[in-house]
Amino acid sequence: MSGSARGIENLIELMAKLPGLGPRSARRAVLYLIRKRALLLVPLADAISEVATTARECVNCGNICTSEICDICANNKRANGTICIVESVADLWAMERANVFKGRYHVLGGTLSALDAMGPDELGIPRLLARVQNEDTTEVILALNATVDGQTTAHYIADELRGRCAVTSLAQGVPIGGELDYLDDGTITAALKARKTL
Repeated sequence: MSGSARGIENLIELMAKLPGLGPRSARRAVLYLIRKRALLLVPLADAISEVATTARECVNCGNICTSEICDICANNKRANGTICIVESVADLWAMERANVFKGRYHVLGGTLSALDAMGPDELGIPRLLARVQNEDTTEVILALNATVDGQTTAHYIADELRGRCAVTSLAQGVPIGGELDYLDDGTITAALKARKTL
């Protein structure tokens, strides 16, 4: 294999490591990028290079940004005493897409897990407790995934915050447009337990 072809194969192998792409999809994507070199490949390479050198975690909340403090933490209008705790930056971005939460966030970077050696210190829970006190927090919203580890983490954090501020969690249950026949047993159970009076 020639050196230039080896570079293309290397790109395909790297692309295949991305979530949702396998070797075949990566090959198609790379071929498409090469055909659209000026329109896509060169700007994509420039953008990747820039992000590789400038992206970092916000020292306050753990969001991904290009400065020490992210735009959300720097926005004084969002200092309203409410912190939403999420497992990952992807969860934070999902909440932001919904455009309904106007407070600040705290990204744990995972959940408590003895198997993965993820304890309170690895998740930055002591830093969260300091933030709750220093930011005059009145409410913490636990927006953690409805998994065993997510719920264990939520209960741990709720216990740590007891008496410091109100602790709430996202409602769980039947999604809008969901049909009971297609839902798993856990979702139906959570929906039944979270029922409300009409």
